[in-house]
Amino acid sequence: MRVYTKTGDDGTSGLIGGTRVEKYDLRLESYGTVDELNSWLGLIRSQPIDQNTREVLLSVQNNLFVIGARLATDLSRADLADKLPLSMDDIAKLEKEMDLILDHLPPMEHFVLPGGSNTISYCHLARTVCRRAERRVCQLAKGVSTPPEIIKYLNRLSDYLFVLSRKIAVDEQVDEVQWRP
Repeated sequence: MRVYTKTGDDGTSGLIGGTRVEKYDLRLESYGTVDELNSWLGLIRSQPIDQNTREVLLSVQNNLFVIGARLATDLSRADLADKLPLSMDDIAKLEKEMDLILDHLPPMEHFVLPGGSNTISYCHLARTVCRRAERRVCQLAKGVSTPPEIIKYLNRLSDYLFVLSRKIAVDEQVDEVQWRP
């Protein structure tokens, strides 16, 4: 299989189902941002982190591929929902992971500034890309049928990435820098 197809040379891209759209279409912007987020998670996963976190991130990356494929599908021509499931259970898993982490973190009394180590910073970069993906998908959902669990998942994932940044700060014994206006 060749990577290049030359079908996008005219400034369009094909959705699952065959529909051609402009490269700047909001649907492509949405799943492209999810793809960017997935790359950041791969970078975090390649850092010196604990095995459980590595496994959670791998599961999230798989879910992001599902989300990307669902966003790339023209539902009027194809429906992959059964083959590409994303459920409230996936959202609950993120919530459970956050609860487990939060049980071992000091309470937050101030906003924290991103940074402290590369891994912490990668978490914050991923969190901000996740928020952008969420905004793009919310915008897309105004005009294109979009499963609501995708928006919920991205919302929870950005929260998870923030909590993960705090966990890593504790694991690395890095002081969080509090924002003080």
